[in-house]
Amino acid sequence: MRTKKDTILSFVCACISITAFIMVWHVVTRVTTLGQFISGPYEVFLSLIEGIFGTVGKHSIIVHVGYSLQRVLVGYILGSAVGILLGLLMGWYPVVKAIFWPIFSIIRPIPSIAWIPLAIIWFGLGEDAKVFIVFISSFANLTLNAYSGARSTDKQLIGAAKMLGANQLQIFFTIVLPSSVPTIFAGLQVAMSSAWATVMAAEMVRSSEGLGWMIVTGMSNNNISQILTGIVAIGIVGFILAVLMRKAEEVLCRWNKGGV
Repeated sequence: MRTKKDTILSFVCACISITAFIMVWHVVTRVTTLGQFISGPYEVFLSLIEGIFGTVGKHSIIVHVGYSLQRVLVGYILGSAVGILLGLLMGWYPVVKAIFWPIFSIIRPIPSIAWIPLAIIWFGLGEDAKVFIVFISSFANLTLNAYSGARSTDKQLIGAAKMLGANQLQIFFTIVLPSSVPTIFAGLQVAMSSAWATVMAAEMVRSSEGLGWMIVTGMSNNNISQILTGIVAIGIVGFILAVLMRKAEEVLCRWNKGGV
């Protein structure tokens, strides 16, 4: 477990690195010709504040974030649920692995954004296509992690349970599933980052709201400040999501962190 001193040191170092990056960004855009092609941090900050309290298009940045999060959460929850179930079943039941592993092995290496053309053909240009792309992104990550968690279950615990008369289903729910939770949570964090990046790509293809739409619209209007504002907003929200996932893991998997 991290001590309070380590936490404070990490926070101070993070503040220093971010401040240094902003200072370099400001100096470069002021003293070099790069300032002709990219806005400085002050202009982007003003654009961010104006977008939060005003509007970018029809909505404020907060509303655009809400649209993006809605798409992410729906696809993420569905993809995670299916991925965890399939991964655990493949890791524990050889028959299930024999049936689904070859198909999964073909699907897994395919980048989620490669599904965008098919998603548009199958679901049109509405919300279903974006949710499907996020679903694919989350599904692949969770399936692999859940499978690895089930496969790495302590064989001694399984043997002891069999000696006590437990059947396959009882072993699955009382031993395999709990021992896979830490690995699954690691997959949930990776899947969330992947889903957030994927929905941005989906919104850039066809959307009328969302952070991805902000970037594409800024590109169409040659508005560099709006593009950078959308990028900064994506980074901030992505960071918040990652922190929330880590905190959830610390709370729900505290028994694992403590080495119990």
